[in-house]
Amino acid sequence: MTVGIDTLTAQTVVAFIGSIFDRRGGEEYLGEPVTMGEHMLQGATIAERNGQPEEIIVAALLHDIGHFTSEFGTFTMEDTEDRHHEDAGAAVLERFFPPVVTDCCRYHVAAKRYLCATRPEYVKRLSEASIHSLSLQGGPMSSEEVAAFERNPNLKEIIAVRYLDEAGKVPGMETPDFWHFAPMVQRMVDAHVTASSSATG
Repeated sequence: MTVGIDTLTAQTVVAFIGSIFDRRGGEEYLGEPVTMGEHMLQGATIAERNGQPEEIIVAALLHDIGHFTSEFGTFTMEDTEDRHHEDAGAAVLERFFPPVVTDCCRYHVAAKRYLCATRPEYVKRLSEASIHSLSLQGGPMSSEEVAAFERNPNLKEIIAVRYLDEAGKVPGMETPDFWHFAPMVQRMVDAHVTASSSATG
């Protein structure tokens, strides 16, 4: 059963995302040795253990939420099932989360291409599946793409989440479940609502 994104509110979105983790977190993650839920929970757990800011922890937790796009119904008449998961996830998050969280989702694939172009040692961090998907995603960025990407005001946070993305692929790693992070996720939602209200007020 899908829930249209328009029916979600700041009071219900966290519980709904939690239900996705509960119901679908055990799904395969693109040939990696961890499930989708394990992957995202590992990234958030590593960020928390390293004392990263809450926006980084939440962004790592939610960066791949677009893999579950079917949960949110169709966004527009032009959308298809082949929509890139990073764009699909950002379309969900931008309504409820601060831009830094949304950008970390929207650009985490681009960040891989950026790092492969600017930090050659980064390629050694990539899993076999991630190397394979890199070719499908356009390969390392061109110098023009690098220059454009570096203009993003949230570049540092996007890169931080990309490193967590690669780190969160450890078979058997113990992590808390989504509900451990839920109060933090709700704080991010509340911060966005407050900022949006101030901007329009």
